[in-house]
Amino acid sequence: MKKIYIMTDAEGVAGVMNSLDWCYANGRYFDVCRELLTFEVNAAIEGFAAAGAVEFLVHDGHGGAIDPLRLDERAELMRGMPQGYPYLLDRTFDAIAWVGQHAMSRTEYAHLAHTGSMAKFEYTINGTPVGEFGQLAMCASELGVRSIFGSGDRAFCSEAGALVPGIEAVEVKRGITPGRGDECDAAQYAARNTSAIHIHPVRARKLIRAGAERAVRRAAGEPFGIIPLKPPFEMIKHYRPNGANPATTLTGSHPTSIIALLKAIPIDPPRVDKGKS
Repeated sequence: MKKIYIMTDAEGVAGVMNSLDWCYANGRYFDVCRELLTFEVNAAIEGFAAAGAVEFLVHDGHGGAIDPLRLDERAELMRGMPQGYPYLLDRTFDAIAWVGQHAMSRTEYAHLAHTGSMAKFEYTINGTPVGEFGQLAMCASELGVRSIFGSGDRAFCSEAGALVPGIEAVEVKRGITPGRGDECDAAQYAARNTSAIHIHPVRARKLIRAGAERAVRRAAGEPFGIIPLKPPFEMIKHYRPNGANPATTLTGSHPTSIIALLKAIPIDPPRVDKGKS
């Protein structure tokens, strides 16, 4: 495997404690978050390269959370999602990996779990709950690109292994809040799953490096990483109450393509203007 696409996020990074202070550009620890994430990405690149990979596209999936000055110089960096799914992932890539990934909404004992935003209650495709990882992993499978590696909290690692058996998953922290938060509106849900036990960031990077190298070496001899897809496809998006916006549901379908389905269905429902009735 020579060419690897790396999707990144912030909430699944060791040492990132909550969203408000760590994951927003105006948060008091956002600069620390950027450093922690970038170093985890570098650790993954080191591992992939040790196993023979030579080309890396790093997608800044959190919007400014990768520090380009600290990023491994072997990588190219992409920011923005102007074309929607699959975010310039194509058949020229041998594999896709995730760094800093969190679990999907409604996951028990997850840290900072959500799907796109805290307002999403649950997404399903053909009845299977999917989060940010699952949607992109399905796109990758449609393209024939193997999902080989992911790092994040324990709940994410379990989610990834259930959807993509055999994926190399590295746990860097574990959430400790019980329950799924089904009773919460968006604001309540954002505040409920902030508790976790973290591995030290330096140790987390060592584990990520080792796991990334192991993933590429295993992929050379093991046929894991492709999700069996069975069209037609139906997606249902359930949303939490969010301020003046009530709970709602969006649906979409496509006869043959996950990618076309994700491009066609709106990301969010129309918002209610508080000033209008």
